[in-house]
Amino acid sequence: MARIAFILLTHKDPEAIIRQAARLTAAGDFVSIHFDARAKPADFQKIRDGLGSNPSVCFSKKRLKCGWGEWSLVAATLEAVSAAVDAFPDASHFYMLSGDCMQIKTSEYAHDFLDRNECDFIESFDFFSSDWIQTGFKEERLIYRHWFNERTQKWLFYQSYEWQKRFGFTREVPDDIEMMIGSQWWCLRRDTVEKVLQFCKDRPDVMRFFRTTWIPDETFFQTVVRHVVADREIKTRTLTFLMFTDYGMPLTFYNDHYDLLLAQDYLFARKISPEAKELKARLGRLWGETGVHFPISDEGRSLFKFLTGKGREGHRFAPRFWETESSLGRERVLYVVVCKKWHVAKRLVERIHQNMELKTANYLFHEDEPLPELGGIERTMGKRNRHRRALLRMLFDYHQTDSLLICVDPAGFDIIQDFTSDKVETRILEIDTEFSDDYLIGHAQRVGLAGAETPAEVYERILPTIRYDMRFESERLRDAQFPLLWRVREVHSPQENAEPLSEFLKVDKNFAEFLAETPHFFAD
Repeated sequence: MARIAFILLTHKDPEAIIRQAARLTAAGDFVSIHFDARAKPADFQKIRDGLGSNPSVCFSKKRLKCGWGEWSLVAATLEAVSAAVDAFPDASHFYMLSGDCMQIKTSEYAHDFLDRNECDFIESFDFFSSDWIQTGFKEERLIYRHWFNERTQKWLFYQSYEWQKRFGFTREVPDDIEMMIGSQWWCLRRDTVEKVLQFCKDRPDVMRFFRTTWIPDETFFQTVVRHVVADREIKTRTLTFLMFTDYGMPLTFYNDHYDLLLAQDYLFARKISPEAKELKARLGRLWGETGVHFPISDEGRSLFKFLTGKGREGHRFAPRFWETESSLGRERVLYVVVCKKWHVAKRLVERIHQNMELKTANYLFHEDEPLPELGGIERTMGKRNRHRRALLRMLFDYHQTDSLLICVDPAGFDIIQDFTSDKVETRILEIDTEFSDDYLIGHAQRVGLAGAETPAEVYERILPTIRYDMRFESERLRDAQFPLLWRVREVHSPQENAEPLSEFLKVDKNFAEFLAETPHFFAD
């Protein structure tokens, strides 16, 4: 069975470190601690006193003063790893942790997971071709030498960079090294760790290079592991669940995140808030439990993106200038059916198509709706949306008609706004449907906010938000006060819905009532 040596880099909260190490070793695993030399000596002594008698705990032989973005973080990790390799010959895996990390699975689950996966877990993406670095320095991390700490010696850090840049003092990456990048939270097998330590002894040139690289904890192990282990033995992912805000800061988890954390396909998570005492207590008890079943839905990142995206996605009211094509034509009529339940809109559109000489195209801007050959503009969703006016002009011309009906999801408000601002006569019909909890759950699963195993507690939190989101889309449509907007409702009778249908399509009421009586019109 797997036995894990946890590499614990810490710099504060000695009581929490003692509890964390005692908890991890109680299940038969090991802990190797590096405690920042900048911290108070009394704090380190407290840790030694609390854990010194535990045979499954060791300490790095050297304590280094660590700084963010510096080589010192990698050096401290190597010190703790070396100590663990010497102290724990029975350790099969080495797992990088910080004092802000906590387990989100049981030790039983973690050991079984590692036994079933004979590989190393480390994010390792190509430094130059990947988009892992979103903002700031990229190749500058490597081609210039960084001797100063960017946070504590800002002027020296940037002045040194400017001097090197001005005088062309650049350097090359070692010839035989393919530079990689990724998260610093990894889990490596013993054989891999021993190869990395040997590599450090054999390649002083590479070690010199990384000592003056900026933020080397995101590149050193990620590069060296890929150099000493075959690609097929590496899974390019971390086993520690972490997310970042839009500002590049690690997301912090609180008491109400317990169920969400357990549902993620990871063994540990960071960062846990120091104030989340209830969460820490529950996760602390979890590690020693047995027979626990974990339904894995793994929706954490998509859920976070959804919940924080309100106001930043889909809420812009003006069409972008690069999306604006020339007019569809003043003499033409564009019928737009707006409905969140696509199958409902398609039933009505199909009945219209069968009984009227009106060309239809369904949700051509949202799904891969088959279209005639239009010179390639129709082939991808990206092209369709970038050149939407051109696409519709070509459809009008292809069908040799001045009337066309399409469907639009209410989330595509910019599409509707674009066409209503055109010279074309844009007539809009909103189909207002009811949304049951079962439908909203299915919607959450279809868009990746949840999975088949998502706990009920998560649904209780997200369903009100999804329901509000759909209500917002409908309210936004009405608030825009489009001059040619009609609305049919699921709660209305066919006779009541006939009037807006009649005005929307410019047909008589008897025919409109026939359309409103479409079989299973609103059925899910």
